[in-house]
Formats: sequence, structure tokens, C-alpha cells
Amino acid sequence: MEGVPANILVIDDEIGMREGCRRALTPKGYRVSTAEHGAEGLRKLREEPFDLILIDAMMPGMSGLELLEHIRQHDPEIICIMITGYATVDLAAQAMKQGAHDFLAKPFTSDELLTIVQRGLAERQRRKALREQKEREEELLQLERARQEMAKLDAIESRFMLVIVHELRNPAGVIKNYLQMMRSGYVDETEWDDYLEQLEQRADQLLNMLDDLLELANLKALRLPPKPVAVNVATILEEVSRKLRPAAEAKGLNFEVQIQARPVVKAQPAHLQSLWTHLISNAIHYTPNGSIRVSLEEQDGQIVGTVADTGIGISTEELSRIFQEFYRSEAAREQVPLGTGLGLPIVNQILKLYGGTIQVDSTPGQGSSFRFRLPSVPWEVGK
Repeated sequence: MEGVPANILVIDDEIGMREGCRRALTPKGYRVSTAEHGAEGLRKLREEPFDLILIDAMMPGMSGLELLEHIRQHDPEIICIMITGYATVDLAAQAMKQGAHDFLAKPFTSDELLTIVQRGLAERQRRKALREQKEREEELLQLERARQEMAKLDAIESRFMLVIVHELRNPAGVIKNYLQMMRSGYVDETEWDDYLEQLEQRADQLLNMLDDLLELANLKALRLPPKPVAVNVATILEEVSRKLRPAAEAKGLNFEVQIQARPVVKAQPAHLQSLWTHLISNAIHYTPNGSIRVSLEEQDGQIVGTVADTGIGISTEELSRIFQEFYRSEAAREQVPLGTGLGLPIVNQILKLYGGTIQVDSTPGQGSSFRFRLPSVPWEVGK
């Protein structure tokens, strides 16, 4: 910092050399400390910061080269100048290869000492300026990356909000139009029951969409499952299958559930219920006839769940989009006009939360198979 005197450490086993350096440097405004040997020098280095260190190349105990290595490990930005006798110039050159900035041959004058110290401190200022410039550039780069990411997120959020508004306006608009027609007398009283049924269906669609949006938003806000407990995956599947079987049988579908293992995971039961419910409900909705087969097993330390149907299927082009919020293919809209388009995104988010994956195989007109995998024990109690 400008105005703060440079802090210099002189490490030399000769008291005359130490005091001579002190007398030459102190009047020039430098703060000078001295040490008789390497161990004392390292101790002082740990106690306070130094800008430049003068090191005697030949000292008893720890040599100048050994001391240089310790200093570099402590603070590689300190300027080190090796003090050497005429007979050890080669040693000084070796020290410079190992990180010393310069060397000063004995005997030397006060002016020579001042010149080399000033040169070393100028180099330290240059290095410091370069480091600060690099840090500023890196900070600016990080800020620009963060700005770009925020811009991307804002764009995604804006598009998502537009989609939400569009999807919610549809059933709300139908409800309003039906009510206006009924209140204005355009609907015969004999048709009221039909219109009320349509109103109820649209209201159910709107509520289902809001429920799914809330569930998806809560899942996206999580980084870890909250308060996971031991959950038997097979028990959850049995409960969900028992609730959904009547809907499948009402359509004349053959509904099979095969449980080959009863694995236990640390999870929120509601998450696993939602996972099975969305997959099986989709299979029932989009299978006009035929069968639905649900299976649960363990393979190589993983839980494997499969929901396969003989329904309308999904084209190759559409497979890459089925986990997008609100996406529904034309075939799906024809089969189930009032779906929310959020079931599979919820499934995908649950699997991400628990470190799972999902694979989809499908052929239009022949059916689909959704197979997910979960680690048997994804989370440990207390973590």
C-alpha cells in the first residue's frame, strides 16, 4: 500500500553484515528486521509479512538454498536476494534458478545494497500489480458469466411464465365462456347438466394443473430430500396400484404388478408415491386397450422400476421433449384432452433429487416402457 514502508528481513550469521544492512536501509525509510540463522528467520516470517528478504548463501545449520525453499512454500511472492561471497557466485546463480530474484556479491557498498533492494521492491510492486490486475480480470469474467447465466435464467423464467399463463388461461377461459352462455340464456335448461359436467371437468383440470405446478416448484427448490425416512418401495407400489387398478379395469385393461424384491430406501414417502402414481396414471390414460405391466426388482445394487403399456406410444422426435414442462404430443392431446403435461417433469425431478435415472423405449401405436433406476440407499440417516 502506498505510504507504508517496505518490510525487509536480513538473515545472516554475521552480526556485522546484519547491522550493516540495517544501518544502510533504515535511513531510507525501510523497516528492517534481522535474524541470525534460518530457523529464526522462518519464525519471524511466520509472525509478520515481509516484502523482501536478504539471505546469506552460506550459513551453519540451514543453508541459504534450503531456507529459500521454505520461504517459497510460505509465500512465493516474497522477493528473495541471495548474499554470496565471490567464491560462491555459481551458488547464487543456482539460487536464482530456484526462485531467488537476484544476488549480491560480498563485499558490497551501501549504494549497491540500496540499488538492488530498490530493484527488488520495484519487481515486487510489478508482480503485485499484475496479480491484482489478473484478479480484477478474473472477477470481471466471473461477473460477466454470472450476468449471462442470470440473463439465461430470466429468459427461461419469462418463457415458463408465458407458458403457465397460456395453460391456465385455457381452462379458466372455457369455464368463463360456459358460465356466460348459461347466464345469458343461450343454453337450454335440458343441457345444463352437460354444461355443468364440462365446467366440473375444466375446474378439475385447473386444480390438477395448480397442484402439479406446486409439487414441481417444491421439488425444484430442494437440494436434498427433507428428513428422509426408511421407505419400503414395494409397499408404496402396492398402495398406488390398489388405488389405480379400478381405473385400469374400468377401461378393460389387463393390469399386472410383479414385485420381485422389497428394497428399502431413505426418502420421503410422498415422493415415491408421486413417482409411481404419475408413471402408472400416464400408462392408464394413454392405453386405449391392451395391458399395463408394472414391475419392481433389484439389479446390481440398484432399484429398478418399470411401467410398460400397449398404448399410443411416442415418436422418436417427441422422446427428447416429453420431460419438458407442459409438453404434450398431438396424439396425447387427442387421447386425453385435459392433461396437465407436468407428470413426467415431476417424475424426472424426483429421480434427480434421489440420484436416479430414467430410460424410455417407445414405438408409436405399440406402446411405451418407462424404466427408472434408484440407488438402493441413496441417503444415510443424519446426512
